[in-house]
Amino acid sequence: MPWLEILTSNPILYRSLLAWTIAQGLKVALAWYKSGYFSWERLYGAGGMPSSHSAIVCSLVASVIRVEGFASSYTAVALIFAFIVMYDATGVRQAAGKHAETLNKIIIQSRLNGHVSEIPLKELLGHTPLEVLAGAILGLVVGAWQ
Repeated sequence: MPWLEILTSNPILYRSLLAWTIAQGLKVALAWYKSGYFSWERLYGAGGMPSSHSAIVCSLVASVIRVEGFASSYTAVALIFAFIVMYDATGVRQAAGKHAETLNKIIIQSRLNGHVSEIPLKELLGHTPLEVLAGAILGLVVGAWQ
């Protein structure tokens, strides 16, 4: 299995994917605990606690710092990339989720009046700042872990 060998021989890639996997597993477990039922959608869907996007990019940053050093150009690229991803998760995608929530209310009201029969828009698109922070901490720990 050459792909497995490549994955395990690249500490930056391995740690980043490990952080993402742990975050996704926690997201499923926490959603199950909170709602009382298992949801496959939590395994691949956007949003939820912790942010797997934040976990993977922060693990990338910590891993690049460990391998290349803080002064490296690669560290600069990873940091900027992480800031963009986390800003997008809490800003743009969360705003889009709030818009979807409002539009769904309008659609429901229109349906009640017999005007529209639409499929509801997905509302859980982004993350709260706490979800992003939890993902970031998870990623930093996994990326810096020896």
